[in-house]
Amino acid sequence: MKILVLSPSAKKRGGVQRYSSCFVRALRELLGEDKVCMLEVSECAGQDGLKRLPAKAKVRFAFQALLTACSWRADVMIATHVGLAPLAWLVSKLLRCPYWIVAHGIEVWGSLTRWKRVALRRADKVLSVSAFTRQRLVQRHQVPMERTVVLPNTLDAALLNIAPDGKRVKRQLEDRRAILTVGRLAASERYKGHDIVLQAMPKVLKKVPKACYLIVGDGDDRGRLEALAEQLGVQEQTHFFGAVNDAELVACYQMCDVFAMPARTILDDEDPKGEGFGIVFLEAMAFGKPVISPNYGAPTEFIRHGEHGFLVNPDDPNEVAEAIITLLTQPDLAFQMGETARQWVLSEFSYERFKERLLEILLKEPICAS
Repeated sequence: MKILVLSPSAKKRGGVQRYSSCFVRALRELLGEDKVCMLEVSECAGQDGLKRLPAKAKVRFAFQALLTACSWRADVMIATHVGLAPLAWLVSKLLRCPYWIVAHGIEVWGSLTRWKRVALRRADKVLSVSAFTRQRLVQRHQVPMERTVVLPNTLDAALLNIAPDGKRVKRQLEDRRAILTVGRLAASERYKGHDIVLQAMPKVLKKVPKACYLIVGDGDDRGRLEALAEQLGVQEQTHFFGAVNDAELVACYQMCDVFAMPARTILDDEDPKGEGFGIVFLEAMAFGKPVISPNYGAPTEFIRHGEHGFLVNPDDPNEVAEAIITLLTQPDLAFQMGETARQWVLSEFSYERFKERLLEILLKEPICAS
């Protein structure tokens, strides 16, 4: 069996790209290097597959996919993003072979173009990174339940072995207790909850005067958040690190006391928001940190309230503040939760576990033409 995988560029950093890379790597290890071919979209396409490509580039990539599928004699097509699903469907029809699609989150939660919707419904199998997204596929787009299966994200274990560069972090922390959030500061992604944590900080500081808030990530919403920190009077205790390299990211995870990202999930047909999975939670947990996450949405599937941290109302700064205060004032509890979280992630979301799940799918859900 030969598999041709159509994927966004793996050179860009992001959850979709990391998932695609792990997915292809696992397929090659399970089936053989010569049985899996990965065809990547140009980097300028971003996470939306072909959406941002010029018309000529779209035609060129489609022709390349068809030519590769024919010359390589692919037995199955797999699109790792719904933006590539119509192309996978078209090529599979021409070759009379089955095709699969991978669904991640907001890209399939809301309204879709006619061709994406048709491609989803006719796919032989749709792999979803969470049960939440799977449910949305069935309810919103009428994808048959029996054609869907959950294959959750995996932890990039390489991150755990990177030597930390903590110079910049140490200068900011000194003897402070740190709350960390990692995520893009984009106006289109305000749902991540940076503003809610900032609003919680005045209450936190009353109970824990040495608390500080570390924000890793950059984007066009940074100015608004910096202004909000100043307005709330917590600018001295809030540190915007911007974009960091992996060594600095590791240092932030190691040196923080609590990871908090009360991301809101908004199921709006035209502009859905939320975490399709939440890979940064896995990363923080793998470093033994208790987490504060939303009580609704995909992260609730792998974060257990009271065991790995706290699930909170992502719209309530007071509830977020209470959770942070509890973890900062009860270090033994925080350590216990962090250690439980670390063991959970390393056992259930390791790359080896990801590969085992994929093998189970390949064996239990054999690829077959519609």
